[in-house]
Amino acid sequence: MRRPGGVASPFRSPFSTPIGVNTIQEGSFLTLHYRLAGPDGADVINTFADKPATLSLGAGQLAPAMERRLLGLTEGARTTFALAAGEAFGERNPQMLQRVKRSLLAELGDRDAEYHVGDVVQFPTPDGSGQYAGVVREEAEDWLLFDFNHPLAGQPVTFEVQVIGVL
Repeated sequence: MRRPGGVASPFRSPFSTPIGVNTIQEGSFLTLHYRLAGPDGADVINTFADKPATLSLGAGQLAPAMERRLLGLTEGARTTFALAAGEAFGERNPQMLQRVKRSLLAELGDRDAEYHVGDVVQFPTPDGSGQYAGVVREEAEDWLLFDFNHPLAGQPVTFEVQVIGVL
């Protein structure tokens, strides 16, 4: 950086990016470590003790609110973000609670399966190309109440990240 009169300044703007360091932007391919913790501080996902994650920003591998936090970070950055209740995984939606008859579960799944409150059950998507999960919240003699909300919907989360590489 040069000052008026052509004299170089030894000070660098805190907003400039060092030459050769890549900055995360829309569509970047990333290698990073990250930790996602729920409101109680317990880890939901933590890659710091294992292999780093690789992902393409904008491909839906992370929640949009978490991806937005990554924009502008540079290789080598390590930071932690607190996301407000509902920001990362949306608010809880009461319409995502559904009663399913036990007879239907037996017809479409394993006839001998037993279900209990807290169990996570995989269901096929209507077109059969994927799956989604529901958590048993209540049980009755002839039905089960499933919660299809994301487990962290409506809750604050902590997102810690260490950027290893950006392409």
